[in-house]
Amino acid sequence: MRFKVFKNTVLFQIIIGMVLTISCGKKIKLEYDKTTTEYIGQKDTSITPIVSKYEKDQNIIVGANQTKRYLQLLKGKRVGIIANQTSVIFKKHKTKDKKSKPHTHLVDSLIALDVDIKKVFAPEHGFRGIADAGELIKDGIDTKTGLPIISLYGKNKKPSPEQLEDIDMIIFDIQDVGARFYTYISSLHYVMEACAEKDIPVLILDRPNPNGHYIDGPILEVEYQSFVGMHPVPVVHGMTIGEYAQMINGERWLKNHATCELTIIPVKNYTHKTEYSLPIKPSPNLPNDVAVNLYPSLCFFEGTNVSIGRGTDIQFQIVGSPFFKIEDYTLEFTPQPNEGAKYPKHQDKLCYGYDLSKHEKLNKINLNWLVAFYQSNKTIGDNTIFFNPFFTKLAGTRTLQSQIEAGLSATEIQKSWMTDLVQYKTMRQKYLIYD
Repeated sequence: MRFKVFKNTVLFQIIIGMVLTISCGKKIKLEYDKTTTEYIGQKDTSITPIVSKYEKDQNIIVGANQTKRYLQLLKGKRVGIIANQTSVIFKKHKTKDKKSKPHTHLVDSLIALDVDIKKVFAPEHGFRGIADAGELIKDGIDTKTGLPIISLYGKNKKPSPEQLEDIDMIIFDIQDVGARFYTYISSLHYVMEACAEKDIPVLILDRPNPNGHYIDGPILEVEYQSFVGMHPVPVVHGMTIGEYAQMINGERWLKNHATCELTIIPVKNYTHKTEYSLPIKPSPNLPNDVAVNLYPSLCFFEGTNVSIGRGTDIQFQIVGSPFFKIEDYTLEFTPQPNEGAKYPKHQDKLCYGYDLSKHEKLNKINLNWLVAFYQSNKTIGDNTIFFNPFFTKLAGTRTLQSQIEAGLSATEIQKSWMTDLVQYKTMRQKYLIYD
């Protein structure tokens, strides 16, 4: 049966089942020379578990919700916040008002608690999370609070000394998805580096990693470092933002091997095996749990002539191209401009491909689609080019493209990663907060 997907296709939300996993509370302290990474202990029972529909089944309490554990650190401080639309505090009680959101933004909440917030730094996609991937984000003013918003995407990826002049502490609170080429961890690197240079402590309000249940992909090679891959880690790194920050410090990846003073508020009742359904889209083109799970596998197509659904309502859940033969595929779709995709690949062109929106949850990167599409592309002729230079930046190595072009199978390619992944897992173990 052939399906047609256009801009107004109804999006079926798939909420992955949640698992309640309880971890023991503990206080951990790691020291890196002059810098201390400090966890605020998890034994405080005064925090009422949130009961939003997204979190009630697993009793997850994100770092931002544990205000009693970090408000004291902000007292009398001039604060800057790295935040976007995912930086929220979930409400503790349900509301009958259907128009009322089940959360409040961290910025609004802290202002109400008399925290002296001076400015907001916004990552890729902007403070409200509606900009295209790769779109230039401009500085501005938040209309609700009047706070200045400074973009950390484009030319100004790293806060300047002048932008930090009136700041005593930085809060970093952004929901990540656990992939090396998802640029929030690149912003984390530059924020830590700027703060290390100014001796400004960073407070990380940790959140679960929805792809934290596995580790996979080639390790980035230093010569292919870019904003979509800054560190020698695999594509799926298996860490939360808090854990990743510790690794940046511990491996001395900041400029001049500097370290940044970190305080981390861990997620309560979370392990890397805990399934977590994201209550807010982390970016415009990751609309649901299926897209988030498929993202590490399908993002490679961004470096090819294949569309992954930007310009439709089921982004990162379909793959297709106008160059393929209609009889070989089961899906037709036509990318059109929409939120987060003003100029989608193959705009207004009929694409042929596959619908992956019902695919089972992945526990490793799936290269079969990439290999199959490349093989199919070869039969078309010389009028199309499958790979573009962005592919190597996403892969973090030239080897992956060479392996696909040489005809290696997905299984053979993934076996070639194993030795490096074993070494990475050993290194990663030193920085884990969660089981």
